[in-house]
Amino acid sequence: MSTRNWREVKGVLLDLDGVVYVGKLALPGSLEAIRRFRDAGLPLKFITNTTRRPRRRIVEDLARLGLAVGNEDVFTPAALARGLVERRGLAPFLVVHPDLREDFAGLVEGGAEAVVIGDAGAYFTYDLLNLAYRKIHHGAEFLALAKNRNFLDHDGELSLDLGGFVAALEYATGREATVLGKPAPAFFKLAIESMGLRPEETVMIGDDAEADVGGAMAAGLAAILVRTGKYRPGCEGRLAEPPSAVVDDLRAAADLILG
Repeated sequence: MSTRNWREVKGVLLDLDGVVYVGKLALPGSLEAIRRFRDAGLPLKFITNTTRRPRRRIVEDLARLGLAVGNEDVFTPAALARGLVERRGLAPFLVVHPDLREDFAGLVEGGAEAVVIGDAGAYFTYDLLNLAYRKIHHGAEFLALAKNRNFLDHDGELSLDLGGFVAALEYATGREATVLGKPAPAFFKLAIESMGLRPEETVMIGDDAEADVGGAMAAGLAAILVRTGKYRPGCEGRLAEPPSAVVDDLRAAADLILG
């Protein structure tokens, strides 16, 4: 058990898949835990590395679970990427799942390019990756929406996530991608600032030891690892320092923070 004073926590960041729900079903106790956080007056933001679904659909899926959440409460790498390419006037070359393209609709065409790679799933092809390789090789910006090793698939098994494809392009081009999702510190910083808080006042709760917990701690947050979703025994051993706490599920995390 962590010796941290949990009364110092003034805001909560929550991962979604594997923490709040798996597939289309809420995990036991997760909705009750979210209600308790809200009843206690703790600001709550959802921070996800999901790159197959647009933010609109994430909000709709949460509504179907009975959670009223606004777009401003959900932070996705695609939203961060869109803002970045808009500010720089870049034209995105998208290596993403077709469903995610709506999050990039209306951006400029022509001019300097940025390769934006997300989890395209079955839509990853050699020709698409090779075209992305050539664009990066010739100087295009290289933006990765995430770099996760794996994710919990609908059959309950771990499946290959975006990280392997990003690593392949990094190896081939000799260039390092700018990672926009977790564990990038800027991603956590954006969500924290939206609550008007400091990192030391915020806790991240997630099932991914590296992206959720390791990334949050590197950004100055407390971090709780839950034994749900993609968690596998011993995965916290990959971290440079242990999590602030390791608990069974989101309900147990709420018990720890709220007492």
